[in-house]
Amino acid sequence: MSPKIRIGIIFGGKSGEHLVSIQTAMSVINAFDFNKYDIVPFYISQQGQWQTGSLISAPVEREQLLAGGETDISTSSSSARNGAESVSNLSSTAIAPLFGQDRGQIDLIIPLLHGTNGEDGTIQGLLEIANIPYAGAGVLASAVGMDKVMMKYIFAQVGLPQCVFRHFTKSQWHNDQDEHIMEIEVTLGYPCFVKPANLGSSVGISKVNNQVELIAAVAEAFRYDRKVIVEEFVDAREIEVSILGNDNPQASVCGEVVSSNDFYDYRAKYVDGKSAMMIPADIPAPTSDLIRNMAIRAFQAIDGTGLSRVDFFLQKSDGSILINEINTMPGFTPFSMYPLLWQETGVSYGELLEELIRLAIERHDAKQQIHYGMDAE
Repeated sequence: MSPKIRIGIIFGGKSGEHLVSIQTAMSVINAFDFNKYDIVPFYISQQGQWQTGSLISAPVEREQLLAGGETDISTSSSSARNGAESVSNLSSTAIAPLFGQDRGQIDLIIPLLHGTNGEDGTIQGLLEIANIPYAGAGVLASAVGMDKVMMKYIFAQVGLPQCVFRHFTKSQWHNDQDEHIMEIEVTLGYPCFVKPANLGSSVGISKVNNQVELIAAVAEAFRYDRKVIVEEFVDAREIEVSILGNDNPQASVCGEVVSSNDFYDYRAKYVDGKSAMMIPADIPAPTSDLIRNMAIRAFQAIDGTGLSRVDFFLQKSDGSILINEINTMPGFTPFSMYPLLWQETGVSYGELLEELIRLAIERHDAKQQIHYGMDAE
Protein backbone atom coordinates (compact mmCIF):
# COMPACT_ATOMS: atom_id res chain seq x y z
CA MET A 1 0.00 0.00 0.00
CA SER A 2 1.51 3.34 -1.05
CA PRO A 3 2.04 5.98 1.66
CA LYS A 4 -0.41 8.81 1.98
CA ILE A 5 0.34 12.20 0.46
CA ARG A 6 0.85 14.79 3.18
CA ILE A 7 -0.77 18.15 2.42
CA GLY A 8 -0.06 21.31 4.41
CA ILE A 9 -2.95 23.76 4.69
CA ILE A 10 -2.02 27.36 5.58
CA PHE A 11 -4.97 29.46 6.71
CA GLY A 12 -6.06 32.37 8.92
CA GLY A 13 -3.59 35.15 8.33
CA LYS A 14 -2.84 38.73 9.24
CA SER A 15 -5.61 40.08 7.06
CA GLY A 16 -9.07 41.59 7.07
CA GLU A 17 -10.21 38.34 5.46
CA HIS A 18 -9.04 36.13 8.34
CA LEU A 19 -12.45 34.62 9.09
CA VAL A 20 -13.14 33.96 5.41
CA SER A 21 -9.89 32.00 5.25
CA ILE A 22 -10.92 29.83 8.21
CA GLN A 23 -14.23 29.01 6.51
CA THR A 24 -12.39 28.03 3.33
CA ALA A 25 -9.87 25.87 5.22
CA MET A 26 -12.60 23.97 7.06
CA SER A 27 -14.38 23.16 3.81
CA VAL A 28 -11.24 22.10 1.96
CA ILE A 29 -9.84 19.93 4.75
CA ASN A 30 -13.09 18.04 5.26
CA ALA A 31 -13.46 17.42 1.53
CA PHE A 32 -10.21 15.42 1.26
CA ASP A 33 -10.13 11.67 0.79
CA PHE A 34 -8.42 10.71 4.05
CA ASN A 35 -7.58 7.28 2.66
CA LYS A 36 -5.23 9.08 0.29
CA TYR A 37 -4.18 12.24 2.15
CA ASP A 38 -3.02 13.35 5.58
CA ILE A 39 -3.40 17.02 6.43
CA VAL A 40 -1.10 19.24 8.49
CA PRO A 41 -2.75 22.57 9.43
CA PHE A 42 -0.69 25.76 9.68
CA TYR A 43 -2.75 28.45 11.36
CA ILE A 44 -1.64 32.12 11.31
CA SER A 45 -3.28 34.42 13.83
CA GLN A 46 -4.39 37.96 13.05
CA GLN A 47 -1.24 39.09 14.88
CA GLY A 48 0.93 37.09 12.47
CA GLN A 49 1.80 34.22 14.82
CA TRP A 50 2.13 30.71 13.41
CA GLN A 51 0.80 27.51 14.92
CA THR A 52 1.35 24.02 13.56
CA GLY A 53 -1.52 21.71 14.48
CA SER A 54 -1.64 17.97 14.86
CA LEU A 55 -1.89 15.66 11.87
CA ILE A 56 -5.45 15.43 10.54
CA SER A 57 -6.58 12.07 9.18
CA ALA A 58 -10.35 12.46 9.55
CA PRO A 59 -12.93 15.27 9.29
CA VAL A 60 -12.61 17.92 12.00
CA GLU A 61 -14.73 20.59 13.65
CA ARG A 62 -13.69 24.24 13.76
CA GLU A 63 -12.59 24.03 17.41
CA GLN A 64 -10.33 21.06 16.72
CA LEU A 65 -8.79 22.80 13.72
CA LEU A 66 -7.96 25.96 15.66
CA ALA A 67 -6.70 24.00 18.67
CA GLY A 68 -8.17 26.41 21.18
CA GLY A 69 -9.39 29.26 19.03
CA GLU A 70 -8.04 32.42 17.48
CA THR A 71 -7.91 34.26 20.79
CA ASP A 72 -5.76 31.69 22.59
CA ILE A 73 -3.04 30.60 20.21
CA SER A 74 -0.80 33.61 20.77
CA THR A 75 0.21 32.37 24.22
CA SER A 76 2.61 29.54 24.88
CA SER A 77 0.49 28.29 27.79
CA SER A 78 -2.56 27.78 25.62
CA SER A 79 -0.40 26.12 22.99
CA ALA A 80 0.92 23.62 25.48
CA ARG A 81 -2.57 23.06 26.82
CA ASN A 82 -3.82 22.13 23.35
CA GLY A 83 -0.84 20.05 22.27
CA ALA A 84 0.17 22.56 19.58
CA GLU A 85 3.04 24.91 19.07
CA SER A 86 2.70 28.67 18.73
CA VAL A 87 5.47 31.22 18.58
CA SER A 88 5.86 34.55 16.89
CA ASN A 89 6.62 35.14 13.24
CA LEU A 90 8.90 33.21 10.90
CA SER A 91 11.75 32.58 13.36
CA SER A 92 9.72 29.80 14.96
CA THR A 93 9.87 26.05 14.61
CA ALA A 94 6.20 26.24 13.65
CA ILE A 95 7.25 26.26 10.01
CA ALA A 96 10.10 23.77 10.42
CA PRO A 97 8.20 21.20 8.30
CA LEU A 98 8.77 23.52 5.33
CA PHE A 99 12.53 23.87 5.70
CA GLY A 100 15.77 22.07 6.43
CA GLN A 101 15.85 18.53 7.75
CA ASP A 102 12.10 18.59 8.43
CA ARG A 103 11.28 19.51 4.82
CA GLY A 104 10.24 15.97 3.89
CA GLN A 105 7.32 16.05 6.31
CA ILE A 106 5.15 17.96 3.78
CA ASP A 107 4.63 16.94 0.16
CA LEU A 108 2.62 19.95 -0.96
CA ILE A 109 1.11 23.14 0.44
CA ILE A 110 -2.32 24.60 -0.27
CA PRO A 111 -2.25 28.23 0.91
CA LEU A 112 -5.82 29.23 1.73
CA LEU A 113 -5.03 32.77 2.83
CA HIS A 114 -7.27 35.51 1.51
CA GLY A 115 -6.15 39.13 1.22
CA THR A 116 -2.90 40.75 2.29
CA ASN A 117 -0.02 38.73 3.76
CA GLY A 118 -1.12 35.64 1.91
CA GLU A 119 -2.91 36.16 -1.37
CA ASP A 120 -0.52 38.93 -2.39
CA GLY A 121 2.59 36.88 -3.15
CA THR A 122 4.14 36.96 0.32
CA ILE A 123 3.39 33.38 1.35
CA GLN A 124 4.09 32.27 -2.22
CA GLY A 125 7.57 33.78 -1.95
CA LEU A 126 8.19 31.86 1.27
CA LEU A 127 7.15 28.62 -0.40
CA GLU A 128 9.33 29.35 -3.43
CA ILE A 129 12.32 29.77 -1.11
CA ALA A 130 11.40 26.50 0.59
CA ASN A 131 11.19 24.91 -2.90
CA ILE A 132 7.99 23.12 -1.98
CA PRO A 133 5.08 22.57 -4.40
CA TYR A 134 2.07 24.73 -3.67
CA ALA A 135 -1.34 25.15 -5.21
CA GLY A 136 -2.53 28.29 -6.93
CA ALA A 137 -0.87 31.37 -8.36
CA GLY A 138 2.82 32.17 -8.11
CA VAL A 139 4.45 35.26 -6.65
CA LEU A 140 3.92 37.60 -9.61
CA ALA A 141 0.32 36.65 -10.37
CA SER A 142 -0.61 36.78 -6.69
CA ALA A 143 0.90 40.23 -6.22
CA VAL A 144 -0.69 41.65 -9.38
CA GLY A 145 -4.01 40.00 -8.62
CA MET A 146 -4.09 41.61 -5.19
CA ASP A 147 -3.06 45.13 -6.24
CA LYS A 148 -6.08 46.51 -8.10
CA VAL A 149 -4.07 49.37 -9.59
CA MET A 150 -1.34 47.20 -11.11
CA MET A 151 -3.98 44.70 -12.20
CA LYS A 152 -5.87 47.37 -14.12
CA TYR A 153 -2.73 48.64 -15.83
CA ILE A 154 -1.93 45.12 -17.03
CA PHE A 155 -5.49 44.57 -18.21
CA ALA A 156 -5.28 47.83 -20.14
CA GLN A 157 -2.01 46.71 -21.72
CA VAL A 158 -3.67 43.60 -23.21
CA GLY A 159 -6.71 45.56 -24.37
CA LEU A 160 -9.31 44.42 -21.83
CA PRO A 161 -11.99 47.13 -21.41
CA GLN A 162 -12.64 48.36 -17.87
CA CYS A 163 -14.23 51.21 -15.98
CA VAL A 164 -12.52 54.58 -15.46
CA PHE A 165 -10.47 54.83 -12.26
CA ARG A 166 -8.10 57.03 -10.33
CA HIS A 167 -5.65 56.10 -7.57
CA PHE A 168 -3.31 57.68 -5.03
CA THR A 169 -1.21 56.86 -2.00
CA LYS A 170 -1.91 58.15 1.49
CA SER A 171 0.84 60.76 1.27
CA GLN A 172 -0.35 61.92 -2.17
CA TRP A 173 -3.89 62.33 -0.85
CA HIS A 174 -2.78 64.35 2.18
CA ASN A 175 -0.39 66.50 0.14
CA ASP A 176 -2.97 67.46 -2.49
CA GLN A 177 -6.42 66.35 -1.37
CA ASP A 178 -8.30 69.12 -3.19
CA GLU A 179 -6.64 68.26 -6.50
CA HIS A 180 -7.57 64.58 -6.17
CA ILE A 181 -11.14 65.42 -5.23
CA MET A 182 -11.51 67.71 -8.22
CA GLU A 183 -10.11 65.08 -10.61
CA ILE A 184 -12.46 62.42 -9.22
CA GLU A 185 -15.48 64.69 -9.54
CA VAL A 186 -14.60 65.72 -13.10
CA THR A 187 -13.56 62.32 -14.50
CA LEU A 188 -15.69 59.89 -12.45
CA GLY A 189 -18.51 61.88 -10.91
CA TYR A 190 -20.92 60.58 -8.30
CA PRO A 191 -21.76 57.96 -7.33
CA CYS A 192 -18.39 56.23 -7.36
CA PHE A 193 -16.64 53.47 -5.44
CA VAL A 194 -13.69 53.89 -3.06
CA LYS A 195 -11.57 50.82 -2.36
CA PRO A 196 -8.29 49.85 -0.68
CA ALA A 197 -5.98 48.88 -3.55
CA ASN A 198 -4.83 45.68 -1.84
CA LEU A 199 -7.69 43.80 -0.25
CA GLY A 200 -10.52 41.47 -1.19
CA SER A 201 -13.92 40.24 -0.02
CA SER A 202 -15.18 43.83 -0.41
CA VAL A 203 -13.54 44.84 2.89
CA GLY A 204 -13.15 48.62 3.22
CA ILE A 205 -15.19 49.41 0.09
CA SER A 206 -17.68 52.30 0.05
CA LYS A 207 -20.14 53.67 -2.47
CA VAL A 208 -20.17 57.47 -2.19
CA ASN A 209 -22.63 60.06 -3.47
CA ASN A 210 -21.00 63.38 -2.59
CA GLN A 211 -17.76 65.00 -1.50
CA VAL A 212 -18.37 64.56 2.23
CA GLU A 213 -18.92 60.83 1.76
CA LEU A 214 -15.87 60.64 -0.52
CA ILE A 215 -13.54 62.09 2.11
CA ALA A 216 -14.90 59.75 4.78
CA ALA A 217 -14.65 56.73 2.48
CA VAL A 218 -11.04 57.49 1.56
CA ALA A 219 -10.17 57.69 5.27
CA GLU A 220 -11.87 54.32 5.82
CA ALA A 221 -10.03 52.73 2.89
CA PHE A 222 -6.68 53.99 4.22
CA ARG A 223 -7.30 51.94 7.36
CA TYR A 224 -6.61 48.85 5.25
CA ASP A 225 -3.96 49.98 2.78
CA ARG A 226 -1.58 52.82 1.94
CA LYS A 227 -3.00 53.04 -1.58
CA VAL A 228 -6.60 53.74 -2.59
CA ILE A 229 -8.41 53.33 -5.89
CA VAL A 230 -11.58 55.18 -6.88
CA GLU A 231 -13.74 53.75 -9.68
CA GLU A 232 -16.68 55.10 -11.63
CA PHE A 233 -20.13 53.69 -10.93
CA VAL A 234 -21.34 51.28 -13.60
CA ASP A 235 -25.01 50.27 -13.79
CA ALA A 236 -24.40 46.66 -14.64
CA ARG A 237 -24.98 43.01 -13.89
CA GLU A 238 -22.11 41.22 -12.11
CA ILE A 239 -20.90 38.18 -14.03
CA GLU A 240 -18.20 35.79 -12.76
CA VAL A 241 -16.15 33.03 -14.38
CA SER A 242 -13.92 30.39 -12.78
CA ILE A 243 -10.56 29.52 -14.36
CA LEU A 244 -8.63 26.29 -13.83
CA GLY A 245 -5.27 25.32 -15.32
CA ASN A 246 -1.67 26.34 -15.91
CA ASP A 247 -0.45 26.94 -19.46
CA ASN A 248 -3.74 25.83 -21.03
CA PRO A 249 -6.42 27.23 -18.69
CA GLN A 250 -10.09 26.37 -19.02
CA ALA A 251 -13.08 28.57 -18.22
CA SER A 252 -16.25 27.46 -16.47
CA VAL A 253 -19.76 28.52 -17.32
CA CYS A 254 -20.67 32.08 -16.38
CA GLY A 255 -22.51 32.89 -13.17
CA GLU A 256 -24.30 36.02 -12.02
CA VAL A 257 -24.31 37.62 -8.57
CA VAL A 258 -27.58 39.28 -7.54
CA SER A 259 -26.66 41.28 -4.44
CA SER A 260 -28.97 41.78 -1.47
CA ASN A 261 -27.33 45.14 -0.83
CA ASP A 262 -26.77 48.32 -2.81
CA PHE A 263 -23.59 46.65 -4.04
CA TYR A 264 -21.89 43.32 -3.37
CA ASP A 265 -20.14 44.30 -0.14
CA TYR A 266 -18.79 42.18 2.72
CA ARG A 267 -22.18 41.95 4.42
CA ALA A 268 -23.92 40.86 1.23
CA LYS A 269 -21.23 38.24 0.63
CA TYR A 270 -20.85 36.70 4.07
CA VAL A 271 -23.38 38.00 6.61
CA ASP A 272 -26.99 38.36 5.59
CA GLY A 273 -27.12 35.33 3.29
CA LYS A 274 -29.65 37.00 1.00
CA SER A 275 -27.54 37.47 -2.11
CA ALA A 276 -28.29 35.04 -4.92
CA MET A 277 -26.04 33.25 -7.38
CA MET A 278 -27.58 32.52 -10.78
CA ILE A 279 -25.71 29.59 -12.31
CA PRO A 280 -25.49 29.57 -15.22
CA ALA A 281 -26.06 33.26 -15.86
CA ASP A 282 -29.06 34.08 -18.05
CA ILE A 283 -27.10 35.72 -20.86
CA PRO A 284 -26.86 35.05 -24.61
CA ALA A 285 -24.40 32.35 -25.67
CA PRO A 286 -22.18 34.78 -27.68
CA THR A 287 -21.93 37.05 -24.63
CA SER A 288 -21.02 34.10 -22.42
CA ASP A 289 -18.37 32.92 -24.88
CA LEU A 290 -16.83 36.40 -25.07
CA ILE A 291 -16.72 36.76 -21.26
CA ARG A 292 -15.13 33.33 -20.87
CA ASN A 293 -12.51 34.22 -23.50
CA MET A 294 -11.77 37.52 -21.75
CA ALA A 295 -11.40 35.67 -18.43
CA ILE A 296 -8.74 33.39 -19.92
CA ARG A 297 -6.94 36.42 -21.41
CA ALA A 298 -6.93 38.11 -17.99
CA PHE A 299 -5.60 34.96 -16.31
CA GLN A 300 -2.80 34.64 -18.83
CA ALA A 301 -2.01 38.38 -18.70
CA ILE A 302 -1.03 38.15 -15.03
CA ASP A 303 0.76 34.79 -15.60
CA GLY A 304 -1.84 32.94 -13.56
CA THR A 305 -1.56 29.28 -12.55
CA GLY A 306 -3.87 26.90 -10.76
CA LEU A 307 -7.10 28.78 -10.23
CA SER A 308 -8.71 32.20 -10.36
CA ARG A 309 -12.14 33.75 -10.47
CA VAL A 310 -12.57 36.64 -12.91
CA ASP A 311 -15.35 39.19 -12.35
CA PHE A 312 -17.04 41.31 -15.01
CA PHE A 313 -19.64 44.03 -15.42
CA LEU A 314 -22.28 43.50 -18.10
CA GLN A 315 -23.66 47.00 -18.66
CA LYS A 316 -27.45 47.21 -18.64
CA SER A 317 -27.58 50.08 -21.10
CA ASP A 318 -25.89 48.49 -24.09
CA GLY A 319 -24.71 45.00 -23.10
CA SER A 320 -21.04 45.96 -23.27
CA ILE A 321 -18.58 44.04 -21.10
CA LEU A 322 -16.05 45.51 -18.66
CA ILE A 323 -13.59 43.45 -16.67
CA ASN A 324 -13.70 44.25 -12.97
CA GLU A 325 -10.98 42.16 -11.31
CA ILE A 326 -9.29 38.80 -10.97
CA ASN A 327 -9.14 36.90 -7.68
CA THR A 328 -6.27 34.40 -7.47
CA MET A 329 -7.56 32.74 -4.29
CA PRO A 330 -11.35 32.89 -4.47
CA GLY A 331 -13.65 31.63 -1.76
CA PHE A 332 -13.53 27.84 -1.86
CA THR A 333 -16.32 26.57 0.37
CA PRO A 334 -18.81 24.23 -1.34
CA PHE A 335 -21.21 27.19 -1.47
CA SER A 336 -18.75 29.66 -2.99
CA MET A 337 -19.11 30.85 -6.56
CA TYR A 338 -15.82 29.32 -7.75
CA PRO A 339 -16.61 25.62 -7.07
CA LEU A 340 -20.30 26.06 -7.87
CA LEU A 341 -19.43 27.30 -11.36
CA TRP A 342 -17.25 24.23 -11.90
CA GLN A 343 -19.93 21.97 -10.51
CA GLU A 344 -22.31 23.33 -13.17
CA THR A 345 -19.56 22.80 -15.76
CA GLY A 346 -19.20 19.16 -14.70
CA VAL A 347 -16.31 19.18 -12.19
CA SER A 348 -17.10 18.22 -8.59
CA TYR A 349 -15.59 19.80 -5.47
CA GLY A 350 -13.38 16.76 -4.81
CA GLU A 351 -12.25 16.67 -8.44
CA LEU A 352 -11.27 20.35 -8.21
CA LEU A 353 -9.00 19.62 -5.24
CA GLU A 354 -7.39 16.71 -7.07
CA GLU A 355 -6.80 18.86 -10.16
CA LEU A 356 -5.32 21.73 -8.13
CA ILE A 357 -2.88 19.30 -6.54
CA ARG A 358 -1.95 17.92 -9.95
CA LEU A 359 -1.46 21.42 -11.36
CA ALA A 360 0.72 22.40 -8.39
CA ILE A 361 3.00 19.41 -8.94
CA GLU A 362 3.10 20.06 -12.69
CA ARG A 363 4.13 23.69 -12.13
CA HIS A 364 6.72 22.74 -9.50
CA ASP A 365 8.27 20.04 -11.69
CA ALA A 366 8.53 22.50 -14.59
CA LYS A 367 10.34 25.01 -12.40
CA GLN A 368 12.88 22.37 -11.36
CA GLN A 369 14.05 22.31 -14.99
CA ILE A 370 15.14 25.97 -14.82
CA HIS A 371 18.89 26.59 -14.61
CA TYR A 372 19.83 29.30 -12.13
CA GLY A 373 23.54 29.41 -12.88
CA MET A 374 25.88 29.34 -15.87
CA ASP A 375 27.02 25.97 -17.12
CA ALA A 376 30.75 25.31 -16.90
CA GLU A 377 32.53 25.54 -20.23
